[in-house]
Parts: sequence; structure tokens; C-alpha cells
Amino acid sequence: MTRQFGLIGYPLGHSFSKGFFTAKFEAEGVDARYDNFPLEHISDFPALLAAHPQLEGINVTIPHKEKVTSYLHHVSPVVAAIGACNCIRIQNKQLTGYNTDVVGFEKSLRKKLGHHHNAALVLGTGGASKAVQYVLQQLQIPFTVISRKADPEKGIREYGALKKEDLQYATLWINTTPLGMAPNTESMPPLDYGQVSERHYLYDLVYNPAETKFLSAGKSKGAVIENGHDMLIIQAEESWAIWNA
Repeated sequence: MTRQFGLIGYPLGHSFSKGFFTAKFEAEGVDARYDNFPLEHISDFPALLAAHPQLEGINVTIPHKEKVTSYLHHVSPVVAAIGACNCIRIQNKQLTGYNTDVVGFEKSLRKKLGHHHNAALVLGTGGASKAVQYVLQQLQIPFTVISRKADPEKGIREYGALKKEDLQYATLWINTTPLGMAPNTESMPPLDYGQVSERHYLYDLVYNPAETKFLSAGKSKGAVIENGHDMLIIQAEESWAIWNA
């Protein structure tokens, strides 16, 4: 029997996951299929599961990484710590949640991380941001979370409140928002990119397009840049390992 896996989120036009897993299954001779399940409202998740009882594993993307946790029977220690899940294993109708973004981001980030990248700005507050924050805590890199609206109680600052000194001091900028993602490729986080130097490292979790305006702005200043494609591959392979454990 053909094994079944898939992705939930909305919209899913930007995702490479279906193509990645379809190619992987073909190359490795695995009798399996991977489908996109556009899910605008997470409340429709139980109906999706009922309609596809053979599903063994599901990846979760924007905007459901946090809200999906309320539908899980079990969670990994990381999901319990950060409240965000992007990988679900289904066994005996029991859903167990994991977060492979954490593994993918850490392994990808480390490849170009220098000793001088010792303070970070995390752009965005969603599920991906929580995974990034967890990794930075593990790496003992202090960070400030930036959003459109400040939340002093949670230590979140707004873009407009950042001073030149803040932008120069934090040499690691990480975009966890959808800004710049296809098809809205002209958008970018509203920062003063004139403060970027060759000491900076701009990491964008967006991987479509390969070079967002955020990354282009950093590249033009000589900064180290990286998109989310490497992270995608690492976290996808980690998902596959979880589904086959």
C-alpha cells in the first residue's frame, strides 16, 4: 500500500516540500506520495484527517505551527518548550508533534556563523520565530524580537523604535516573516539597511525567491547572507527520519 504524507498551511503556492519529497521518493524507490493540503482555517484539520485516514505524517507551515498544537495527543520536549510544531507523526490515530525547524535552522545557521555574530535581531513573532529564538538561546546568542507592534511585557520592540546603534550592534539579522516571499517579492522588513556592514549576517527563512530583497540589501553591503533552502532540506530529512523511527 502506498504510504501517504502531506503538508498543511495556507497558502501553499510558495512551498517546495511536495516537489522535494516526490523527487526523494522516486530517487529512493519509496512507494509513497506527498500532497499539499491548503488549509485556511486550522479548525478544518480534524475533517482533513478523517478524509485521509492513511496519512502517516504531516508537515505544518504558515500560519498553523502554533494553533495545531491543540490537536496533538503528544508533543516532543521542544514543542512543549516553544509552543510551535511543524512535523506530526500519526500512529494508531495518535498525533505526536515535533519541531524540525529547530534542527534545520541550527545546522544551517552554524555553517556561516562567525564569532562576531554575537547579538541578533529576530524579525517576526510566529511559530518559525519561536524555533529561531530557541536555537539562539541554546547557542547563547542574545537577541531582540522585532515586530510591527511593540509588546514590552514580552520584550518585543517595533521596527520604528530601532536606533542606528541597535542595528550596528546586532550583527545577526534573521527574517522569520513571509515578507519577500513569492509572489510578494517586492516586500521586505522595514529596516535601515544603511547600517549593514561586512560584519553582518542576514539569514532569511524565505527560500522562494532564492534571493529576497532583504538578502539583496545585505549582499550589497558585503554582509554574509543565507536563505532558508538549506534549512528546508535539513528539516525535511529530519521529518522523514521521525516518520520512519
